[in-house]
Amino acid sequence: MDLIISKRLLWVAGAAYPLHNIARVYTFMLRPRRGRAVRRFVMYTGLTFAAATALTIIAGLSTLGRESDSSGMITFVWLAASAATLWFFADMLKVATAPVRYVLAVESNGQSTALVTAPDPATLDRLVGSIAHAIEHPESELQVRVERLMIGSPSNYYFGDTVNMYGGSGNVGMAA
Repeated sequence: MDLIISKRLLWVAGAAYPLHNIARVYTFMLRPRRGRAVRRFVMYTGLTFAAATALTIIAGLSTLGRESDSSGMITFVWLAASAATLWFFADMLKVATAPVRYVLAVESNGQSTALVTAPDPATLDRLVGSIAHAIEHPESELQVRVERLMIGSPSNYYFGDTVNMYGGSGNVGMAA
């Protein structure tokens, strides 16, 4: 995939970013949230088996004193719980086995961010300088070969800056 700067535009694959709308260009290590994925798997699996156990108890109590057979429903509930657990496990495995990548991020004044990677981190570091130069000198032109970065769900990765805040009052923010 090509990253191209020409005629006051930054092209990343098929997306065009006007150079005057670029707010920040930087490199960072894109790390998967492995611990969060494992916690989510344990929580969802626990809730699924708790619900399956509750439905099994309800089905058993509903047939108490009657001759109706609820084994078909109980079998379905436990098969569905097992299938859901396999789904949760596969979802966790995608995040747990995802590699850490060194990426270049281009943030615009809006909410869009372009992420690209390259085999050599030094290439991305030089590219930050080249894009910054193009922002200052819109007549600049550049064409560089980069790799497309495909991530399934952005919520499975750590993005942005890490801030350590000590003291103060009335701080508003999010904890990762």
